[in-house]
Amino acid sequence: MVHALERLIVRHTHRLPLPAGNTGPNDGGVTARRFDAALMSAGFKLSAGLLEELARLPEETVVALAARTFDTVREAVGDHVRHNVYFVDFPANVPDTFEFWMRCVAEALDDDTARPGVLQRLRAGVLDLLTLPSYGVYRHTYEQMLAAHDDLIAAAGDRMTVLHPGGTLDDEVTALYLSLAGSTTPLGDDHLRDLAVLAAHRTDGPQPEAIPVREIRAVVNRARLDAGADLLLDTVTDVLRLACALSDGDVTLREPTRFRALSRPVRRALLGGLDAVVAEAPAKLADVAAHREAWKRLGERLHPHEYPRWPSAAEVFAVARGEKKAPSFDSRVEELLGRGDVAAAAALLTAAPGRLLRALDRLLCAAGGPKEVDAVLAAFESAVPQVSGRVVLSLREHVQNRAGTTGDRRVFVNRLGGAWVTADTRPPLPSAVRERLCAVLDAETRRRLPAPGRLLVDPAVLDVALPLSGRATAAGFGVLPRGSVSPVEGELLRFFTYWKQTARSTDYDLSALVLDDDYATVTWLSYTALTSVEGSHSGDVTDAPDGASEFIDLRLGAVRGSFVVPQVNLFSGEGFEEVEESFFGYMLRETEQKGRPFEPRTVRMKSDLRGPGRVALPLAFERGEDGRWRARWLHLYLRGNPSANRVEENRVSVSVLLRGLLARSPLTVRHLIDLMAADATATTWWDGSTLPDGPVTYIGLERPDGLPEGSRVLTPENLRDLIPA
Repeated sequence: MVHALERLIVRHTHRLPLPAGNTGPNDGGVTARRFDAALMSAGFKLSAGLLEELARLPEETVVALAARTFDTVREAVGDHVRHNVYFVDFPANVPDTFEFWMRCVAEALDDDTARPGVLQRLRAGVLDLLTLPSYGVYRHTYEQMLAAHDDLIAAAGDRMTVLHPGGTLDDEVTALYLSLAGSTTPLGDDHLRDLAVLAAHRTDGPQPEAIPVREIRAVVNRARLDAGADLLLDTVTDVLRLACALSDGDVTLREPTRFRALSRPVRRALLGGLDAVVAEAPAKLADVAAHREAWKRLGERLHPHEYPRWPSAAEVFAVARGEKKAPSFDSRVEELLGRGDVAAAAALLTAAPGRLLRALDRLLCAAGGPKEVDAVLAAFESAVPQVSGRVVLSLREHVQNRAGTTGDRRVFVNRLGGAWVTADTRPPLPSAVRERLCAVLDAETRRRLPAPGRLLVDPAVLDVALPLSGRATAAGFGVLPRGSVSPVEGELLRFFTYWKQTARSTDYDLSALVLDDDYATVTWLSYTALTSVEGSHSGDVTDAPDGASEFIDLRLGAVRGSFVVPQVNLFSGEGFEEVEESFFGYMLRETEQKGRPFEPRTVRMKSDLRGPGRVALPLAFERGEDGRWRARWLHLYLRGNPSANRVEENRVSVSVLLRGLLARSPLTVRHLIDLMAADATATTWWDGSTLPDGPVTYIGLERPDGLPEGSRVLTPENLRDLIPA
């Protein structure tokens, strides 16, 4: 478990925990330099400070740290598996698609076993490529593929991610636990799992001042229940979320949970906590109706009738069964809106400020005239100071995108990354209203932001979207929140995907769609179009019992369109959430670098594929007016077909979706930096040349080496800490 915690710290913080109280010989210097050299092959490097710290440790300690850390960083960029390619010389010598298929047919006709079936299908006029013995399976070993490629030539543009010295493992675990548990924004599933591990080790240690996100509180409460500590409950829904966590279900309550049988001590803890919440504030029974069916199913596991000493808890289940009335707050709001009394609905919603801000657009659209608009805005202004910073910023992003006209396309994205587009039937918000809303929201955000002192900013971070939800970012390396934009520097852009099936044959197809300025299809690369002017495909692999990889190599200078949209299509077999492992990434390199199809130090991004759809759209690349390419992060999934998904069949859906997404402007780090700069003692743009002589608040894509003690560092790994409470 100690090693698992250490790996978790390295992955989340790029800091290496160091042992405390070293009393052995300080002979780790040579080994530390060898460790540094080995890391560079994977695109990582030890900071000068970390090299010094490792040199003070015994050699055997450094060796053990090096082995564990090297495994961690290799897995982070996808180098922990063997990436073979179907065409051994890829990207060279990739055949024409039709010629390759005919070659497979010819090989099948030369095979005595396969010939009769192939001839029969040819006579019928339909030939399934998957029935050809040589199609879709590797024709060479991984070692033979490596021997066919020259070594990678180092280039100045190769990625180099720096690892920094950390404190003791105990200190680092505590700091990461406090950061995740106290997050002001929801965490993704991967982070929630990591939080569960950390919480199990920190229930008796320091705790965050507040745990504002309810699903995070559920994860922490599960650890506290296991440790016999007091539970953190202030609503009936907190108890329901905890029950879901105990059954490894969905703590967000968006998907139904199949509750497990619960032990008597657990049942007593849940019912006792529920009773205390309702006894203190009976009005909270109104929250039961929102999850009535879940409460009914939970009641079958808790048996509240067996515990008459907690009558308030029993009322919860009586409300769920309809035996006791508890009108919900939302039903009262709907009743007022149904009568057309928008001002009264807004006044009522001031008792629930978060709901008021979430319903603000609807209220403004329903307002019957200037007086009602003013009443809604007055209610909004009184409620703003009482809501979370995440809600304030989410509304700010919404408002800045409400300048369109009726009939524009509207994009919806759910928590799982599922996306769809529809016509926007809302009337536009008047510019005066939008300006007033933005002014109030910006003033409130500025009030909550801490004084940054001296602000040091890497300009590359300015177009990163604010992480208002961890669910808008896939787990992985170098991944940015949905809507972020990052520059792409290099001549060759190479996509890769890897998957390993769990129990049945699974075929994923990596493809890339090229679109013009009007989002019309120019061409594509896939197993049905192995080569084009733009580049080449590594070949179709149709079975992955030991894992399989596919690649697409693009020459950016040859791309005839303005957009390149890579995608991973599920053709057959297990979905993205069923396979043992699946991920997507991209590499950048120069033409003269050569090297293997997969080179870890050229990997710029690697993200897990764990979504509900059958077509994954991790990101898109767009060429700007200056001719430079940029990556725009999507993290989306299309529903697709039950099987046989192909780029040719979903190109219209992708085009419509991309058009709608690019019409929106996310709220970025630039917005908060502009607000923070007013209270900063100085704002400096980081160019990597000179270090400040005192503590700073640094915001950038990576932590610079050698920042003064006491500096606050915000990078994509902890950018959520920038969102005010």
